[in-house]
Order: sequence, then structure tokens, then C-alpha cells
Amino acid sequence: MTVHDTVHDTTNGAALAQIRRRPADRRRILFTGATLVTMDPGLGVIDRGELLVEGDTITAVGQGLHVDDAADAVVIDCTGTILTPGFVDTHRHAWQAPLRRIMPDVDDLGGYVMSTLAGHATVYRPEDMYVGTRLAALTAIDSGITTMLDFSHNSRSREHSDAAIRALLDTGIRGVHASMGPHFGTWDRQWPGDLTRLKDTYFSSGDQLLTLRLAALATDEIAGPALAYGPGLARIAQDLGIGVSVDAVFGAASSEAVLRWAKDGVLGPDVTLIHSTGLTPEAWTAMGETGTTVALAPTSDAQIGLETAIPAVDEALSAGIRPGLSIDVEVALASDMFTQMRTLHAIQRMRAVNAAYGTDRQPSRITTHDVLDFATLQGARTNGLAAVTGSLTPGKKADLLVIRAEDLNNMPLNDPIGTVVLGSDARNISAVLINGEPRKWNGQVLDVDLTALRREVHASRAYVLNTPSPGSRS
Repeated sequence: MTVHDTVHDTTNGAALAQIRRRPADRRRILFTGATLVTMDPGLGVIDRGELLVEGDTITAVGQGLHVDDAADAVVIDCTGTILTPGFVDTHRHAWQAPLRRIMPDVDDLGGYVMSTLAGHATVYRPEDMYVGTRLAALTAIDSGITTMLDFSHNSRSREHSDAAIRALLDTGIRGVHASMGPHFGTWDRQWPGDLTRLKDTYFSSGDQLLTLRLAALATDEIAGPALAYGPGLARIAQDLGIGVSVDAVFGAASSEAVLRWAKDGVLGPDVTLIHSTGLTPEAWTAMGETGTTVALAPTSDAQIGLETAIPAVDEALSAGIRPGLSIDVEVALASDMFTQMRTLHAIQRMRAVNAAYGTDRQPSRITTHDVLDFATLQGARTNGLAAVTGSLTPGKKADLLVIRAEDLNNMPLNDPIGTVVLGSDARNISAVLINGEPRKWNGQVLDVDLTALRREVHASRAYVLNTPSPGSRS
């Protein structure tokens, strides 16, 4: 292939400058020499492969590509790296980011609910929503998450929702804004009616970075019937043409709710049930038969101790559901997808071997390919974006990672999927592209004034922690 531009790698600022000098819709970027972990079942892993991005789209993947009129492509030499799809987070409460690890040893769900949702959440201003959501999204990008579903359940006013959405827009992440009213405290009661305004204002195009979903709870035990999923909220989502994400799906009460939803015809591929721990076999059967999607939160279930405390991957797979993965609450948990993959991989394999111990049964263990599939392609499907992202497939948007495989903690490269899942972390991510736009380059998140961001984060945290919640005032 003949090209006129100098060959660069992602440590070279000149390549980034060349890319950014060109209008976004006229850019052509050719990545060469990488191990391509496509996560496309038909393409698999391609050694010393090439990938062409034109504008915001992957247009060619393979070896020895013969691309017409490639003389104007910026060529990125990716020898010694692995290219993968960006990770997909199916559920994170982004507004909580300034409260990171404030309760790392929380003992149970009730402790989290009373401290965070009944306490800190009630004093949040729109500017606090903006700062927290932006911090979470930038951190996601830094660790290779290119799509993040923000389960924004502190929408106290129209302004709170607007601020959370603006934060997603300003970071350039592929964001899913899942809107829900708050559990506790005073709020404007604008939700769910405000979803129509949000869709008309921010989500009018079908071809954009942001998408909208309705968020709800499984039952009325925590926050009352207004926030609990059922036919009424399902009808609103259907009328708006948006998906639904349902949180706090666990235990006997949620199992009964799942069976009611199946009977009422409000389950299906556009509905995501989050956690899904401690559900009955009957509930799982209903979920599988309706094609309902599932978002697991491996560290949340295990560390906080939700119902059985065991991520329900075996139950999901038995029902024919390949789940997505999620971060959940940064007040107590890690922020990155590498941790979720490793936690799920270790817990499931431990559980499988333990169940077979002392018998002649063979353990049924998931693989590193499975958990990477959950973190990419299945996460995209869970978020309703399977046609858009989740694999390095021609025609999909260019959401991808360049991971250094010859760094100290990764070399020598033997198994690329094992290296991504078990060896890598944020420091190894040299570049992140979202929709064809570089968002991290040479190991640094772009277009962020860290000094200013740090000042805003600390100011927001100080306000939230030093302002008494309404319930604590005399």
C-alpha cells in the first residue's frame, strides 16, 4: 500500500496533530502491525492486522488491506500492541464520582442507601451532577470504557438532568443517559414526564453519541411505587421509543416482579435487569424466554453482599443470556472494567470447581474470551447498541483501544485475550478512539485541564459533605 504520510505510533504527537487538522468526516486513519482482537465471531483474532477508520466508522479489517485512495491516510504503526473494541459499561451511578471510596468497607445495601441516597444525594445541585458525571466519564475513557450507561437516579429537577447530559456531551464518551427520579428528599417530581423534553432536546437524532433510556427500580421496597418498573413506565418508554434499565433486581420480591412483568408483556430485548442476584429459576426462565438483557455488577454483588453475593453469570448463561458488565457505585468500588472482568472470571471459576470438588463432574468454567465478550459485544447489546459498537467490525463506529502489549507488565505477548483480561490496566492503554475521535493518546486523556477539574471536584465534594441533608436538620 502506498501512503504519503509518515508512519507514526501513538506516542508521537505529530500523528495526533495530523489527525486533528483534518475535518472529522474526512479523516482516514490506518492502524497497522497490531494484533486485532476483534470480538467479531466471524473475524476472531488477526495477527499483524490492519484496521482502517474513515470518519467515525471502521471500514476495513484484515491483513494486507488494499484500500483505494489510501494516500491521504494517517498511518499509525501499532507493532507490539493489541487493538480491541472499547469496553462497554452497562450501569454506573456517575454523579457519585466525587464521593469515591468514601465507604470502601460498606457492609450491606442498607448502609449504602442511607448514607448516599438518603443523605448525600439530597443536597446535590445541578453543578454537582455535572462535575460528578464528567469525572466518571473521563475516568471511564482513561481506563478504556468508550460507552457508559449513566444510571442517573438523582434527577431532582430538569436542571439536574440537563447537567448530567451536558457532562456526557462535553467528554465525548458514547453515553447512555438513563434517567430516574431520586429515592429520597425533596424534588420537583418532573420525572418521568420530563423524558419527553429530554428526548426532544438532546436525543432527536438516531445517529449521535448519546442515547436515552428510562431507569427504574425493580420493586417499591426502597423508594415507593412511583419508581418501580411496571406497565405504566413500560408504556412511557414504548411511546418514546427508548429502552429501560431496571436496578436493584434481586431476591424473592424481584423474582415475583419478573414473573408479573412477563405476564404483563413488559419484558424483552429492550429491557435490562441489573444485578439479578438471588432470583428464582422461574424468573430466569421468563427472562430467557423473552430475550431480556442482564447487566452484572461483579464487584458490587460480591463486595457489598447483595443477596447471595455471587454474580449471576451461571444463571444467566443457563437461561441463554450472555450478560453485560458494569461498575455500579464508585463510593465503594473500583472504576474500571479490568477489575470487573477479573473478578467475574475468578469468582465463577472458583464456584465451578468448588461445586465439582469431590465428585467426578467436570467444572464448567468460563474463559477470558467470555468475560471480554461480556465487557464489549454483550455490553453493547445490553445497552441497545449492538449495531453501533462492541466489536471491530466494518460498518460499526470506531470505538477502539490501542493496548501496549510489550510494556513491563505485559511482555512478552503470548495470548492476546489473556493479556487484555488478566495482564493489562489503564496504564497500558496508549490510545482510545470514540466515534473515530482520539480521546486518549500517548497514555493521556485529551482536552482536560486536570488542575481545573481537580479544583471543581474538590469544591463539589466539600459542598456535598458539609451541607446537612434536609432529614438531618432540626
